[in-house]
Amino acid sequence: MIEHPMIETDRLILRKVTLDDAKDMFDYLSDSEVVKHMGIAPYQTVEAVHEEVEWYHSILKEQTGIRWGITLKNSDKVIGSCGFLNRNGKHFRTEVGFELNKEYWGKGVAREALEAVVTFGFKHMKLERIEALIEPGNISSQNLVEKIGFVKEGLLRHYEYTCGKFDDLFIYSFLKGDKTNRKSEH
Repeated sequence: MIEHPMIETDRLILRKVTLDDAKDMFDYLSDSEVVKHMGIAPYQTVEAVHEEVEWYHSILKEQTGIRWGITLKNSDKVIGSCGFLNRNGKHFRTEVGFELNKEYWGKGVAREALEAVVTFGFKHMKLERIEALIEPGNISSQNLVEKIGFVKEGLLRHYEYTCGKFDDLFIYSFLKGDKTNRKSEH
């Protein structure tokens, strides 16, 4: 089994999630505001969240991604997740995704987690390109990725079919050599 690395930042511990975290994850994955732009319906049961946890474990095993649970240093409660999916090792690229319990919105938590994950990807996973696919209506996520250095490349029309409809997605990219606002490189 592939080891799941832990990442520590000023305020956060990013760690592997387990089935024991499903209740904490249900708190935000059942919230329609949190999942609104994720292409999924709100989770209805804690047991349904087990599938999400199993997906996190499967993408690590298959080496197509890695997802970290976001916790505050003073608490082991998972308040969100951030990580990579659809990794293409041959082309040194991956997508990044994230979500956060809305109780923690606007406090810099998502930015701190995303910066740490992006830095990890370039430093330890030999990535050249990290992509973010974001719905046009998700202004806060667009602002977040732009703040840390992602560049909007264009609109992918009807790129995904989720929840009974076709979704357009903006594609953003961050290249290893791009100038960053990441604290670790100042």
